[in-house]
Amino acid sequence: MEIFKYMETYDYEQLVFCQDKTSGLKAIIAIHDTTLGPALGGTRMWTYASEEDAIEDALRLAKGMTYKNAAAGLNLGGGKAVIIGDPLKDKNEEMFRAFGRFIQGLNGRYITAEDVGTTVADMDLIHEETNYVTGISPAFGSSGNPSPVTAYGVYRGMKAAAMEAFGSDSLEGKRIAVQGVGNVAYNLCRHLHEEGAILIVTDINKAAVDRVVEEFGATAVNTDEIYSQEVDIFAPCALGAIINDHTIPQLKAKVIAGAANNQLRETTHGDQLHELGIVYAPDYVINAGGVINVADELYGYNRERAMKRVETVYDNIAKVMEISRTQGIPTYLAADRLAEERIARVGKSRSQFLQNGKHILSGR
Repeated sequence: MEIFKYMETYDYEQLVFCQDKTSGLKAIIAIHDTTLGPALGGTRMWTYASEEDAIEDALRLAKGMTYKNAAAGLNLGGGKAVIIGDPLKDKNEEMFRAFGRFIQGLNGRYITAEDVGTTVADMDLIHEETNYVTGISPAFGSSGNPSPVTAYGVYRGMKAAAMEAFGSDSLEGKRIAVQGVGNVAYNLCRHLHEEGAILIVTDINKAAVDRVVEEFGATAVNTDEIYSQEVDIFAPCALGAIINDHTIPQLKAKVIAGAANNQLRETTHGDQLHELGIVYAPDYVINAGGVINVADELYGYNRERAMKRVETVYDNIAKVMEISRTQGIPTYLAADRLAEERIARVGKSRSQFLQNGKHILSGR
């Protein structure tokens, strides 16, 4: 991998390698863009097959956070960190405290949070060394478990997508297939049930399925049957890349709106959904409730304020739909344009401000 060529092609700002021999820490911090503000993105711990795979994952995820934060209307840029190691066997206090010192050394350019393979307890250890961390224990003034907030944002975004497809954002009586019923999807199902939706669910975890069947009157189906259900809305809330050549021909839903990340296997699958007239709510816009919530911690967490901001996921999905409709482009591309245009506007404004400041200082 030609790192500088890759960074130049996709306009990354910084890549930081962190090593601490005593604790076994091997970490990479990728900062993609700080036009809108400090880069916010979680720390992932994973057993990568190679160091190159770890670098590529950090870079890819950091760029994704730039778009997610921009589309959510946050004054934050995009970044991500990965720690190479087995999260079940390789963790220790020294590792996360050492990592916290590396984050502190960036002086606020990067703010971390929980991600795959890391926990609130890990964030608390990082917090011992730096304040540039979110998602810490509520005892330290944080927001706690982000799943209910993420779910509420997905619920709001689903209503906006329903408005585009059906002319009404009411989900009462709508048949909704939910793929995966983990923490986020369980809370999503609760909102949908309360509004009177009819739920069809699946998950590899039978206990999780039984729970939503019992509490919300859902109907359970096998994992390979979820795509072909006669439903109004399909909500992917588990694996990524599940919108693909195999699943698209099976879909009968008019709307795809769920919490899963990276739902499209390829961008061409987003093009196919557009051609079929299926309304797709881009994943990084609809599932932004979690990052909106933890971002509020930077101002001293206020749950009422955070939830009010999460409600704007509805407006953001509506904007994406409007761009898609007026420009005749797929919604995944409309979401990218929404994010890119906001970054460009702020970047231009900042550039003009700095240029005017130089003129004032020079007396011109």
